[in-house]
Amino acid sequence: MANTATWLIVGASRGLGLELVRQLIATPNTVIAACRNPSSASQLEALNPAAGAELHIIHLDVSSEESIRASVGKVEAVLNGRGLDYLYNNAGITNVVGPALLASLCLPFLEKGNKKTIVNVSSSMGGLTHDYGASAATYNASKAAMNMLTHKQAKTRPDLIVISLCPGWVQTDLGGVSAPLEPPESVAGQLKVVLGLKKEDTGKFIRYDGGARSSLGKTIGNESSDTYKLEEHSNCAC
Repeated sequence: MANTATWLIVGASRGLGLELVRQLIATPNTVIAACRNPSSASQLEALNPAAGAELHIIHLDVSSEESIRASVGKVEAVLNGRGLDYLYNNAGITNVVGPALLASLCLPFLEKGNKKTIVNVSSSMGGLTHDYGASAATYNASKAAMNMLTHKQAKTRPDLIVISLCPGWVQTDLGGVSAPLEPPESVAGQLKVVLGLKKEDTGKFIRYDGGARSSLGKTIGNESSDTYKLEEHSNCAC
């Protein structure tokens, strides 16, 4: 069991987070599934890990500093001396403060992990080179902040791999029924990307299908830039 990868999935009770957990526990992984209301997460509770896999459900509300700090002890207890390989900041609607705090508190676990990877789920709607008009201003701003967080984390901790990942436009509560992707397809693509990450990918914005790997640290807001054109992913309602 010590050789399995360890994952902390935030926002795990439904949508993409639930599907991430479902696919990860189909193989020998240790998954810590964090959600706001574990007592009502019936679909999460119903999942059955495959042989050699572990599923641990913990309470974590990323909008609450108290909850984030309290979750660290629970994560430490599950890891029981092991490192954390992947921190997956998946919660769909949140400000950047929660993911930033959680990542900083989880650094000692990530430092002990083999993969040392942070995945910040983001969106093209956080890009500065595409005009979405006046709609969804708060959401767009939060995703722009998430992309900047990825850039700063990658620069501050070059020993880690940190990316922003766009899951595509998916049929979730947030994406709606008109979205072209279903969660299993998006998540299968996401995991293929994440499991194939290399050191040179740190600081990049990457689509779930592996396309358009762009640096978040170059010419943000420049319409002519070839390295930060998030408008190419305008159908990401993630």
